[in-house]
Amino acid sequence: MAQASSQFGAPQAACTATVDERGIVTGWSEGAGRLLGYRPAEVVGHPAARLLAEDAGERAKRVAAGSRSWSGTAVLLHRDGRRLQRRLLARRRTAGGVAADWLVVAGAAERLSSPLPAQVLAGGEALGDWAFRQLPCIAGVFGADLRLVGANAGLEDALSLNEEEMRGWRLAELAPHPLSDRAEAGMLRVLEGSGMQYVADLIGPGGVGAEGGRPTSLAPLRDADGQVCAVCLVAHRMAEGSPARQRMLLQGQARIGGAEDAEGAAQELAEVVVPAVADFAAVEVLDSFWRGGAADLVGSAESAERVNWGRIAVRSVLGDGGALAAAGQSVRHPAVSPVTRCLLEGQPAVYEASGPAIARWADEDPQATWIGRAGVRSVMVVPLRARGGVLGAVLLGRHRRREPFEADDVWLAEQLAGAAAEGIHQTRHRGREHTTTVTLQRSLLPQTLPDQQALDVATRYLPAGGRTGVGGDWFDVIPLSGTRVALVVGDVVGHGIRASATMGRVRTAVRTLADVDLPPDELLTHLDDLVVHLSAEEAGPQEATEGAAGIGTTCLYAVYDPISRHLTLARAGHPPPAVVAPDGAVHFLDVPPGPPLGLGGLPFETVETELAEGSLITLYTDGLLEARDHDIDEALDKMFAALARPASAPDAVCDSLLAAMLTHPPDDDIALLVARTRSLGADRVATWEIAFDLSVVAEARRLAADQLTAWHLEEATFITELIVSELVTNALRYGRRPVRLRLIHEGRTLICEVYDSSSTAPHLRRARVFDEGGRGLLLVGRLAQRWGTRHTATGKTVWAEQFLDQG
Repeated sequence: MAQASSQFGAPQAACTATVDERGIVTGWSEGAGRLLGYRPAEVVGHPAARLLAEDAGERAKRVAAGSRSWSGTAVLLHRDGRRLQRRLLARRRTAGGVAADWLVVAGAAERLSSPLPAQVLAGGEALGDWAFRQLPCIAGVFGADLRLVGANAGLEDALSLNEEEMRGWRLAELAPHPLSDRAEAGMLRVLEGSGMQYVADLIGPGGVGAEGGRPTSLAPLRDADGQVCAVCLVAHRMAEGSPARQRMLLQGQARIGGAEDAEGAAQELAEVVVPAVADFAAVEVLDSFWRGGAADLVGSAESAERVNWGRIAVRSVLGDGGALAAAGQSVRHPAVSPVTRCLLEGQPAVYEASGPAIARWADEDPQATWIGRAGVRSVMVVPLRARGGVLGAVLLGRHRRREPFEADDVWLAEQLAGAAAEGIHQTRHRGREHTTTVTLQRSLLPQTLPDQQALDVATRYLPAGGRTGVGGDWFDVIPLSGTRVALVVGDVVGHGIRASATMGRVRTAVRTLADVDLPPDELLTHLDDLVVHLSAEEAGPQEATEGAAGIGTTCLYAVYDPISRHLTLARAGHPPPAVVAPDGAVHFLDVPPGPPLGLGGLPFETVETELAEGSLITLYTDGLLEARDHDIDEALDKMFAALARPASAPDAVCDSLLAAMLTHPPDDDIALLVARTRSLGADRVATWEIAFDLSVVAEARRLAADQLTAWHLEEATFITELIVSELVTNALRYGRRPVRLRLIHEGRTLICEVYDSSSTAPHLRRARVFDEGGRGLLLVGRLAQRWGTRHTATGKTVWAEQFLDQG
């Protein structure tokens, strides 16, 4: 345990070992290794007798047989062969009521505890001893070297040792435990003149650190000259939780934890402890906290002195911080300051403002002069501890109240500081998680919009700015066959990384299903099945708060055809799209809502509508309408008004719409997609009805060649004739009437489509050497850049797309 330097010096770690009932060493401390020179691997698992001179070993076995404890002097064997005479204290430990092992502690050869000055015991020593032993509490007296001088019956019962056996041993040796180390650090502060110290739940009937531990006071004992010469440890039996302090704790904790940032969380703590506990408070956080560092990297007072602190909150009953420095400053504390000691020890401490510890601090640090100026009577420092590390400290003081800080105050301040530290830690965690989630979310969204001629598209994505975190909203633009384009907007239920990851899986599924050219209602049905399977795979304890792998996800899927100017769409629990006509009229499309994804088995319905060229389609997630400063009707009015304003491009529409709807960061994610429709003129499309006779294949080739000549695409004639010949032949041989041939010239692409009323889809197969057929589609696949089949309610269309060389 690291400690600040003092005139009394930091005690050495206890030399302890554990030995089982067979006499085998099962545990070996660092102090024991320093004493005898053995590393743990050289001792653990070996007989303990080889560490003792033979005569002492046999004597110890005889005396300890059937006993719970043993103490005496023994000769130990050093690794280099030297013999060391040491006092040993052995205690039998039990587990579940059964003897488990022995804890053996080695001390100096002689009892080093300093006797109390004679004048302290003068005037009725026998009466004092008689009364001390019968005090109705746990009590012990420790000398200036922290070794036990006297113990009452309560301490004997708690540690299962009599006073004779315990005298001359330190508490950390009698009961090795982190709380014992904490108590010894408090004893040092008492001996240095800092006044009474407190350790919550230190010791109880079951010993140090056992369940039912009692609040413990460490009080100074002074000689006739007023000098502190010893420390009295007293653990009182308390009533079952003071109702007042429990009520105060619950009220305080209820007010802590709602802040979005570390400064807000620290200010919440300061506002709770002032005036409930102190007259003023300053909350300071290590600069390394902002960089993700840890206080345990500070190993000494000298290194701690170089640490920078940020004072992020100040509160005073005076209302303006009083004499404290303002919040927002960066400060350093000298090695002797209580704040530095709190960092090193990680424990709360109370100081008398008139004591030497505060005086030394004020002498070395001009920033500590506020203690004198404010007339402070008592000072308390409490660590901000979270997740096993110290983030900072809370400095508390009293000047209006005359009584010093007491055990209840320390306990309450420690509990409140712990709650605030978790809140401060969470703000950093939330910040990192928010950044990670936003990065993941953006990486899963389209990085660029695809090149297509059907729509002029603009998109926006705004992550949530509140504590709920980033959600799973997404948008997509997917080119389809026949110059059509699919528009998608969806919202995965929940927030955080899990929602973003689920969004990525759902978006990938949508693109895969769109590539198959499914109608919107069928696509949502397949997507619904996928979400049901995901929820079954990933069902866990977070379902209630985050949804099970996307259950409740909403989605809107729309397909726009620039040739017919038809928009076909279906939605799964998603808000309907808004459409702005070329004349500025705004309306919602009447699309049956359908159930959210993941419920399973419920139908979706497709709606088709014709749009005028230049119409504006607006798809969005519900975060756009759920701002906290207005209701849904007001939000719809604002949305319609913003859309009705003339705008030159979809990008401008996005900006004006968000500016009108949002006055602060959104509480929920927003995905926005705005598309202005275009149409493909009749001069770019040619369609022919084909007689159901194989003899017309040559006529189909001629019609295609003549159309390419009219379009000045003679260089594409040869490949197009081959594709037309194969697709028309397949339709006439394997399909049903009617058969239609269509050529579409869209910019740099030429699309050949053949429709028939059969639902049987062609597929590639490898032709054998003497097969007469089976090579046609393989040829089409080699000549065209893409080809495929799309089904309708009345048949199918087989298509092939070529990229034209315009250079």
